[in-house]
Amino acid sequence: MRQMIPTELERGRTLDGPYGSDASYGTTGAFVVHGPCGMDLRIISSGAWDNLNWEHVSVSCKNRCPNWLEMCFVKNLFWADDEVVMQLHPAKKDYVNQHPYCLHLWKPTAEAIPLPPRIMVGNKVEDAA
Repeated sequence: MRQMIPTELERGRTLDGPYGSDASYGTTGAFVVHGPCGMDLRIISSGAWDNLNWEHVSVSCKNRCPNWLEMCFVKNLFWADDEVVMQLHPAKKDYVNQHPYCLHLWKPTAEAIPLPPRIMVGNKVEDAA
């Protein structure tokens, strides 16, 4: 997770309430950021929970789930381009749903996320140099 908080994220920090924080909390806290598709994105970040070995960010919109572009936007606010994060679809018995329009990004801190072979996703066209 980023050590330096982007200005756009810091401007949207929630200072009061149950998730209120200030800049000393780093990436941990609640934020409201205007997303790339015109919606306000409500974000709660746990930052790095060292004892749990996970970084976590939840993203919600008022009237719909965040879309792919919005989730990529949030990923880039919290993590560097070369960091891999994931969305999970747990077993149904493990579902926890506290908001109907909320999605989550996760990154384990004690191990790398395995990735499938690129060919299973599709052919990547390399940029012409």
